[in-house]
Amino acid sequence: MKRTLNSWFSPSLNKEMPIATYGDYGFALLLIPTAAADYLEYERFQLMEHIAGPVNEGKVKVFSIDSINNESWMNNHVDPRHKTYRHQQWNNYVYNEVVPFIRHNTSADTPIITCGASFGALHSMNLFLKRPDLINGVIAMSGVYDLTEYSKGHFDEDVYFNSPMHYMPNLTDHGILEQIRRSHHLHILTGSGPYEDPSSSGRFAKILYDKGIQYELDIWGQDWPHDWNTWKAMLPHYLSTRF
Repeated sequence: MKRTLNSWFSPSLNKEMPIATYGDYGFALLLIPTAAADYLEYERFQLMEHIAGPVNEGKVKVFSIDSINNESWMNNHVDPRHKTYRHQQWNNYVYNEVVPFIRHNTSADTPIITCGASFGALHSMNLFLKRPDLINGVIAMSGVYDLTEYSKGHFDEDVYFNSPMHYMPNLTDHGILEQIRRSHHLHILTGSGPYEDPSSSGRFAKILYDKGIQYELDIWGQDWPHDWNTWKAMLPHYLSTRF
């Protein structure tokens, strides 16, 4: 599998931000790390090995970026308002820097699908729903789509507007809703084993249903916990059968 590492100083985040690229051709899969992890997490846990087939076949080109959760939602030493401010900067980094980088390394018409597991699922879903003009779909694995699960009791406008469970029921902008509805790739996946929360996925799917948004909710059984073995089975299955 072809692998390329790049890095640039991000104006949005005021720090160096690396990105790993895998493959040559296909739609763009933008991987968002779990929790406090980095851009090589999916490689370290062998998920990249499990999707080597579609990457090498030219079905998908993967772009894996850093999170800054340690500087935002998981940083318990700063004011909560700083957490939300830092996360907004990360959103800007993705939209204003990562998306153009992907376009430059694919084409202007190449679909971009966000993907993540656990906390990365929430971020992946949020990135898509906020900017469906830039992002074309999402594969969200084992996510909880309520940001207050991570904000430790803090709730303000920025938490609200980055928490899909909160803002989606009230979204009335026809243009944005129609862009979301045009996506054929809104996949919500979860196991039912230890530390999974399939009821959260179900509640969020109901919100999408009420908005007339097409989605796929796939709840795997109790043999599938909140862990890498689950995600290493889910992602290759979806890349092989849905794209």
